Amino acid sequence: MMNTSIPRDSSTVNITLIAPLSGPLVPIERVPDPVFAQKMVGDGISIDPLDQCLRAPCNGEITQLHPAGHAVTVTTPQGIEVLMHIGLDTVGLKGTGFTARVQPGDAVQTGDALIDFDADYIATHAKSLLTQIVIANSERVATFAPRSGQVSAGRDVILDLTLTGGSVEETTDMVKAITSEAIVIPNPTGLHARPAAVLANLAKKFKAEVRIQKGDQQANAKSVVAIMGLEIGHGDKVTLIAKGDDADAAIETLTPLLWEGLGDEGCTPAPAPASFEVSVNSAPAPRPRSENPNLLIGVAASPGLAVGEVFQVRHTEIQISETAEGDPQRERDRLDQAIDQARIQLEALQARLHGERAADKAAIFAAHQELLDDPDLLDIAYSALAKGKSAEFAWQRAFTTHADRLASLRNELLAARANDLRDVGRRVLTLLTGAEPERQEPPTNAILVAEELTPSDTASMDRSKVRGFCTTLGGATSHVAILARSLDIPAVAGIEPRALELPNGTPVILDGGKGTLRLNPTPEDITRIRETQERLAVRRQAEMAVAHEPAITLDGHRMEVVGNIGGLAEAEQVPGLGGEGVGLLRSEFLFLERSTAPSEDEQFETYKSIAEALGPNRPLIIRTLDVGGDKPLIYLPIPKEENPFLGERGLRIGLDRPEILRTQLRAILRAAAFGKVRVMFPMVGLLSELRDAKAMLEEERQRLGVKPIETGIMVEIPAAAIMAAQFAREADFFSIGTNDLTQYTLAMDRGHPKLAPKVDGLNPSVLRLIAWTVEAAHAQGKWVGVCGGIASDPQAVPLLIGLGVDELSVSLPTIPSIKAQIRTLWRHECQDLARRALTLETAAEVRAYCPDPFAAA
Repeated sequence: MMNTSIPRDSSTVNITLIAPLSGPLVPIERVPDPVFAQKMVGDGISIDPLDQCLRAPCNGEITQLHPAGHAVTVTTPQGIEVLMHIGLDTVGLKGTGFTARVQPGDAVQTGDALIDFDADYIATHAKSLLTQIVIANSERVATFAPRSGQVSAGRDVILDLTLTGGSVEETTDMVKAITSEAIVIPNPTGLHARPAAVLANLAKKFKAEVRIQKGDQQANAKSVVAIMGLEIGHGDKVTLIAKGDDADAAIETLTPLLWEGLGDEGCTPAPAPASFEVSVNSAPAPRPRSENPNLLIGVAASPGLAVGEVFQVRHTEIQISETAEGDPQRERDRLDQAIDQARIQLEALQARLHGERAADKAAIFAAHQELLDDPDLLDIAYSALAKGKSAEFAWQRAFTTHADRLASLRNELLAARANDLRDVGRRVLTLLTGAEPERQEPPTNAILVAEELTPSDTASMDRSKVRGFCTTLGGATSHVAILARSLDIPAVAGIEPRALELPNGTPVILDGGKGTLRLNPTPEDITRIRETQERLAVRRQAEMAVAHEPAITLDGHRMEVVGNIGGLAEAEQVPGLGGEGVGLLRSEFLFLERSTAPSEDEQFETYKSIAEALGPNRPLIIRTLDVGGDKPLIYLPIPKEENPFLGERGLRIGLDRPEILRTQLRAILRAAAFGKVRVMFPMVGLLSELRDAKAMLEEERQRLGVKPIETGIMVEIPAAAIMAAQFAREADFFSIGTNDLTQYTLAMDRGHPKLAPKVDGLNPSVLRLIAWTVEAAHAQGKWVGVCGGIASDPQAVPLLIGLGVDELSVSLPTIPSIKAQIRTLWRHECQDLARRALTLETAAEVRAYCPDPFAAA
């Protein structure tokens, strides 16, 4: 119970707190956390708990309950804020192990249950179980009298308090408020108890009233509980508001500290002293390095061989001033004008790329255009402008803050998009300053080396001079890598950092297929590579001459070789390259770069045109819309997901938004009258998903009164491969998407710059899933294709034939060479090769065992 007595001196009040837990009491000064030990949160006491239910130490109201469930505040009728914090560093558990029994606003009595917790879990996953009971507004307390020894919950006294002066009235002086710029919170777990305590203690050093605002809510920045009550999370935008004599100093001091995270773990640290040495135990695992000083290792980003000389690309730092020369409105007008100019530039670039029938490349810069309209980006910039900052400084602060946030994400594919934001930011900054940063023209036969290149850099490369490039940052799925492949420029990402130290003019050989950069090749090496390139050119001509002939092995086994396409322009190329159809039409191209979904008629006309371009005898497999993960659509919002690659993707989106899927299915069914059209569903993991999709297809077919079409699934999830026998009873065919199947099997993001070299479709685990899928499908009389990256890999082709795959759907330029390769193979030898590969342990062993048909080119 709480004992409150009012003595003769009515200016003082006594309050007694009862133990919220059973266990030995520990002086707050001995808690192994400086924020609590130094009483930055407030004075109080700690308990080493022996039970697992936190109870109310007094009568009062629940005024704060942290979202992570580890901290709660009870405010007494006298306004004393009793904050209880279970364990140390428990905010990082994100609620696991805690079950709240109350909600903010609840009235509680002494001994009522507040939070149940799993002591065993917390003890093994957090720094300590020590639970702190502190008075957050300790300035209200004249004397603290903590008890000692063992206590029992709900019975024994732990702390006697004497209050003075009643409630503290907040300053109400009618003085001008000083407001900070918008601040983005960098703390990984937001402003929990520790950073809130740091902010409160710093704010208390100023006489001014200091408040912190999130959205339309404000809180006293000198109160830990009030700050925590705002539930300020990572990435939230806040502003500081100060009133009083030293308000300017308060804002000037606290703003940069909030930007830096208030010393919280996981935020960008302050510069360390020169004498600071990193512990050996803290050093990360070394990046892959070559033992050969003349060989640098990276990640294959765009295939091809290039011989040339190093040319280092350095972006000149754009010099800007922080303070505006004119008034805030003038600076805002300047910024808006620069953004409009950047938008016009991007529109022109997109129009040029569309004119070149390069919709995929245009989509990258359409995404850049969307970034210019990002409201959070503009809010931060406009807020800084209102504080007298220059347009250049405000814009740089805005885009670098967001880029840094993206770069810190655990999802490496999204983190790679930070480069796109910096590219857009630099474009606007260049327009604001009025001078393009100096950029040297590369010499002929240049191999560009850079820490990072932007999509704009890549799209504007002079192909008559640039033979290839490598970067120390980025991955195989960055927009830069995608552009490089579309432009047929050999490229390597994630190259060893020592590449940046190479002098300009160093002769090198870049192998985009293997992800290597060979330094100082001998004249003989250069001659050999150039002769190889010449022989490959001759071979290419010979392959094109027979491209229309079927792909039949030496012992008479025929393979179907078809193409992966993303639109009508590519469909028109298929017959001329000898393609026997389309094994994968990525229908997303119709849904991107627009504010509304395409209509049924628009889709029908497109599918019809593609079918007619292929002719009546070439199959066209249309994959239904595959978005989600890294491919969101503006008009198809998907709630924020912790891991979008394990969330709403592919067919799951279509089943959740049936109006999108039904419209597409009707268009596909109508187009089937003009060609050999089949439909394929992506990212199928459950039989129920396929059955639901087939039921929708059948309903739409009956409404239209048209003939049935063949229906297949993408095998991209290991569950689909393992359940292939059951899926084969429901589907007419399978197409194995080895890119996703590999990353889901290995639990490695194929866009991860560190893990990408290990994400290889020739890993024996992936080959076993392919073998399993083929065996199950053939037992049901169904055929299996492969439309993933390894279908175009010459080393993988014999293995896929040996595993029994019936169809290879490959990138268009490789159709003639893959068909030519098949004509040189014996099926029985491919089967022996596949059986042996399944017994090996690593993808590297498989590649070493399988012959490279171009090794002797």
